[in-house]
Amino acid sequence: MELHILEHSLKVASIEKEGIQICTHGLIKLAFLASKTRCKFFSLTETPEDYTIIVDEEGFKELPQSEHISVAEATWLALNVVSGGGNASNSQPIGVTKIAKSVIAPLADHNISVFMLSTYQTDFILVRERDLPMVMHTLSSEFTLLRVVNGETVAAHNLGVTNGFVKPKLGGLPRPIIHPLSSPSNMFCVTSLDPDTLPSVATLLMDVMFYSRGPKDPGASNEDSSHIWFFSFSLIEGYISLVMDEQTTQRFPNNVLFTSASGELWKMVRIGGQPLGFDECGIVAQISEPLATADIPAYYISTFKFDHALVPEENIQSVIGALRPESTAQ
Repeated sequence: MELHILEHSLKVASIEKEGIQICTHGLIKLAFLASKTRCKFFSLTETPEDYTIIVDEEGFKELPQSEHISVAEATWLALNVVSGGGNASNSQPIGVTKIAKSVIAPLADHNISVFMLSTYQTDFILVRERDLPMVMHTLSSEFTLLRVVNGETVAAHNLGVTNGFVKPKLGGLPRPIIHPLSSPSNMFCVTSLDPDTLPSVATLLMDVMFYSRGPKDPGASNEDSSHIWFFSFSLIEGYISLVMDEQTTQRFPNNVLFTSASGELWKMVRIGGQPLGFDECGIVAQISEPLATADIPAYYISTFKFDHALVPEENIQSVIGALRPESTAQ
């Protein structure tokens, strides 16, 4: 398998709900007027707590400085695992549970923090730029390492981390899950749309992204206390990915959103009881390894305050059992 180190230099930021109005000018430009920016990697995920933004350095210039925006100091790089060689058209993305043991677990064993972004098209593993030498050293025995330079995929030269390097023993005790888990009642869709149809649903998407709820939505708790708001929009190298609950998909015209033949719905497991931040190591491994062992497919989206795993609806009980044998998930 190949590990591609993409050429985007990324910033990760959290925007408080109260501060979103000062950012909408830039965010709307990044999402809907991409031709007016040089941004190639943009992702916005809204949770009940905040908006998490992952954006390249060109896109980051569109955002204002504000006390409502917390930016991770580090620059991040996106890694992408593909099977098969050649160009992207014949390379198949590998799901997050398939790379749990070969990528995510070894990085956790080396205390390398990762930030995950699953999209409709693929899974991105974000690592700090300064950690890249250790990442390459850790994964070079399992993968052909390739780097994208000016759009071309070339061999990545190992950056030579040998001094003091100790390979940890792998396959030891299971990783304890140290953060609370919960499973909201609503079901989610992971979908996409043709970029050419984006203008026809732009006002609907703006409404969903920014204007459907106030900072504190009083109606949310009245309907169902375990029903949460979650929406993710990504525009990466021209491809659009959307994650939203089933109710929200019903607002879209027929035949706009891509859906699988099975019309698959996903249940969410939220990880965290207090802000996880950008620094903690091993959270993705704690969740993805048991899912990989149970051969359960999953999407995984990290945000500043919580992590989110999406698993097939029919697997939710076995997932909770695998992650918390004592069944403490809500």
